[in-house]
Amino acid sequence: MTNLINPFEISEQVEFSADLCVKCNICTAACPVAPVTELFPGPKVVGPQWQRFRMNEERGDESPDKSVDYCSGCGMCTMVCPHGVKVMEINARAREKLYDGKIPLRNRALGRSELMGKLGHKFAPLANWGANLRPARIVVEKVIGIHRDAPLPNFKFQSFREWFARHKPQATAPVRGKVAYFHACAGNYFETAVSKAAVLILAHNGYDVVLPEQNCCGLPMQSNGEFDAARSHACRNLDHLAQYARAGIPIVGASTSCTLSFKSDYREILQLDHPDRDVVAENVYDISEFLLLLHRRGELKTDFKRVDFGGTLLYHAPCQQKAHNMGQPALDLFDLIPGLDVRLSDASCCGIAGTYGFKVEKYDIAMAVGKPLFDQVRDIGAGKPVICDSETCRWQITHATGAKSVHPISILAAAYGLMEL
Repeated sequence: MTNLINPFEISEQVEFSADLCVKCNICTAACPVAPVTELFPGPKVVGPQWQRFRMNEERGDESPDKSVDYCSGCGMCTMVCPHGVKVMEINARAREKLYDGKIPLRNRALGRSELMGKLGHKFAPLANWGANLRPARIVVEKVIGIHRDAPLPNFKFQSFREWFARHKPQATAPVRGKVAYFHACAGNYFETAVSKAAVLILAHNGYDVVLPEQNCCGLPMQSNGEFDAARSHACRNLDHLAQYARAGIPIVGASTSCTLSFKSDYREILQLDHPDRDVVAENVYDISEFLLLLHRRGELKTDFKRVDFGGTLLYHAPCQQKAHNMGQPALDLFDLIPGLDVRLSDASCCGIAGTYGFKVEKYDIAMAVGKPLFDQVRDIGAGKPVICDSETCRWQITHATGAKSVHPISILAAAYGLMEL
């Protein structure tokens, strides 16, 4: 007798969701990339439409995959699909098939944000100087294909974990229990002020913050087609974090793309077969999501000071944040701060999409995608910080407009009087 396929296993094979596509083109209308370049025919075409070719490769059909590499992975297509087609996830897995383990040096370099941080932060002044040296950037562009103008991060000499070991904030009364903080690569080596703000706020609200052993979430490798390395990193994180999830200790992160990886990418794109995949996902929270849950339970301290930034601030909810399907909790938190006036940007994407906009062949596309946002930043007025949850999006906003861009948690920390902005 033929063994039947378990329907629950089918539901986790994102490729099968292609059969739900009715070719309505809603995903194409929402795509920020297709309107600005002819190199990408749109998510419907390279996703569910061409997925049928990929699934028939054993019959000798050539898989038309090359343009799928111009998908930025923003996820807008999946978010707007009325029939539940996992369009972005299909495209991401097609990228694995496209590269077939033959990963270019440029992609391997961009996927190693943790290694770059470990090697560079102890030489931060020299590394930052070299990263801004024009002749060096031109050479890097010519040799490996990272655009000379791409917004590279700044190393911090003292990592966040080093700071935390010396300055761990003490939970204020009443002590509510433990929180495990996932700082991510950027939060440990580049955006350390964001991690400091996060743990100070958690401690201020009564939590004993602990730092689990952790490594890169694997998203940069996944985005660059290096799935085996991404799965290895993901499994190590699950090994480290499972003990906290099983003990009911919330796992909170300020890098919204990393927390999204735990919630969905590990299951739907990397398709990890790990015993603790789901229990970890159920206990991971984006920092704004977690704080808003506290507020709704009446547990969030609201001793915010009045702040005045000289007018309305712009908040850009990045694509990865939207994909959490949790609304914009940062906006609800901003409503608690006296004197703070924040407007939500109606631009869909900044264009950088993690490492997408760093690549020489995609830099101009990324800048064109982000133009509506950049125009809104300029319209809001000079000298005001732009708020955004994603580190690479903040780098892109500052690069394109010159405006300072900050994480929502930095605004909250300033309003609490815990840190200066």
